[in-house]
Amino acid sequence: MAPQRAVQLSLKKPTYAVCVVGIETYLDVHSDVPKGAETFRVSGSSGVEVFTVYNTAQVTEPIDKAHWPLDAGVDVIISVDAASKALNDLKVNVSYFGQQKNSALGHSVLYLTGADISLDVDTGRTGKVKRSQGDKKTWRWGPEGYGAVLLVNCDRDSLKSRGIDLANTQLTSLDDLQDMAPMVLSCDGPDELFDSHKLVLNVPLSDSRRVGVFCARGGNSLSDYKQVLGPWHLSYEVERHPGERKISFYVEGLTFPDAHFLGLVSLSVSLVDTKTLPEVPHFTDTVTFRMAPWIMTPNTQSPLELYVCSVVDSHGSNEKFLKDMSDLASKANCKLIVCPWIENRNDRWIQDEMEFGYIEAPHKSFPVVFDSPRNRNLKYFPYKSILGPDFGYVTREIPFAGVSGLDSFGNLDVSPPVTVEGKEYPLGRILFGSSFPKSGGQQMAKVVRDFLKAQQVQAPVELYSDWLYVGHVDEFLSFVPTSDQKGFRLLLASPSACLELFQEKKEEGYGEAAQFDGLKRQAKRSINEMLEDRRLRNDNLHVQVNMVVLGKYLGIPKPFGPIINGSCCLEEKVRSLLEPLGLYCIFIDDYLSYHKLLGEIHCGTNVRRKPFPFKWWHMVP
Repeated sequence: MAPQRAVQLSLKKPTYAVCVVGIETYLDVHSDVPKGAETFRVSGSSGVEVFTVYNTAQVTEPIDKAHWPLDAGVDVIISVDAASKALNDLKVNVSYFGQQKNSALGHSVLYLTGADISLDVDTGRTGKVKRSQGDKKTWRWGPEGYGAVLLVNCDRDSLKSRGIDLANTQLTSLDDLQDMAPMVLSCDGPDELFDSHKLVLNVPLSDSRRVGVFCARGGNSLSDYKQVLGPWHLSYEVERHPGERKISFYVEGLTFPDAHFLGLVSLSVSLVDTKTLPEVPHFTDTVTFRMAPWIMTPNTQSPLELYVCSVVDSHGSNEKFLKDMSDLASKANCKLIVCPWIENRNDRWIQDEMEFGYIEAPHKSFPVVFDSPRNRNLKYFPYKSILGPDFGYVTREIPFAGVSGLDSFGNLDVSPPVTVEGKEYPLGRILFGSSFPKSGGQQMAKVVRDFLKAQQVQAPVELYSDWLYVGHVDEFLSFVPTSDQKGFRLLLASPSACLELFQEKKEEGYGEAAQFDGLKRQAKRSINEMLEDRRLRNDNLHVQVNMVVLGKYLGIPKPFGPIINGSCCLEEKVRSLLEPLGLYCIFIDDYLSYHKLLGEIHCGTNVRRKPFPFKWWHMVP
């Protein structure tokens, strides 16, 4: 370890200094020496370690290890191993000698006070703060990495609070402390030392709007916790009580990684000598945190909650659809949450409005809903009805005039863990749709793309989807879990495969079998008619991937024919492909609730899923 500071000795009077436990101090034995001195001897009292540092090619160690040459570049380093019990209770003596080594030409005396000062966080990522003498300034990825993790405090732990917790400069719930990273300041030493020295906690200006620090003083009520660092406080003079050896702090993240923020923030503490002008810091200890990224969860993760909308208009309601969704959720052992009409106002595209993910640190994890910038009638639902205790919220806003259909989160998906060209992605890769490169067409908003990329752990992939009318990736792809070794399959919508099936059935003599046969308000169409419709060949109307995946149970929109020998040939084809993989295909009759009511056949659903067991800090982006 490099020396932290230098102490210059004097022949005329004793020198006094503070030495921090575990920190090496350079002792200047060369600046003030007696005339004629050629060698020196140094010794320390109990509790002081003395080291001589020299070039072995130039200096031969003295036989008695006592008389070191003054002109050969021999340096002296001292350190203390514990805090002093009293002021100046440690001592270092330096004696200087000429040619006569039995008689000293002069002496220098250094009185030391040992102070145990250390700022510690969970650098080992165990969920607990442990004292560390290692590198706390550096943050490293990987299973052998180190460095503390910070959660963005984006939930709302107090039901009395109106906003997100990170917006509060005062604690509104003691539960909020669990969302913060603990930080401990060791400050052991004689009380008299702190009459002439102070401890100052600092945050760099660039990090001050990204991190907040609370200090606990006194009891355990809300008023005993105050914010000491943050956007309005760059430094804090620590209030140390007599005899106090440790002071606890709680650190919260205020913003996620983004285009201009890599996710790293630092805090430091300095021991400052107040007797000098200007005041001089004797020692500074710095710790670095990385903000936990927002992580999406793929369909292969077990479902926890299924979200759907209750809608109603002059034609009726979607009660049957809600009943089918309730049955499906029950089979998959997950909870059904219905967004009432008063909150959605017939905006049933709940997947387009929001995406579920989570954030995780070694000490805590909680889900976070990402609210899309589409801002239609569901725009208040994520903030008003999902944000709450241990359920966070994040959004990226753009001017409404700049919002495109690709900014809806039906255009956002994530793969299961994959390996691509030898590189592992243990948390999968985010997928979103866009226009063809250099076509000048629509793109997902830059603020959203920048946010997704900045999380680093699910490297996004941009797909060409603008050929579709709406252009969302969930219209033509979906991942499903399987029971085999691979663990998943990617389903791709294929109108050509559907037409091939129809052609096959025509050749078998079923050309007059019709789709939508018997349904009101919808003209039936035979296989022959659909095969002759050239325009239809360019559309994706009959085999679509829009489905809800709840573990091994797939809720698929019912295609309503064609019926051949008493069964739907499209349903039979889908079952033949998916059920051998251990999946259960449940076709949802949403015609009355969606097609008749709102003019479309579609399942408006969203699913919150279990987090990955893999810890994101173990990967190497």
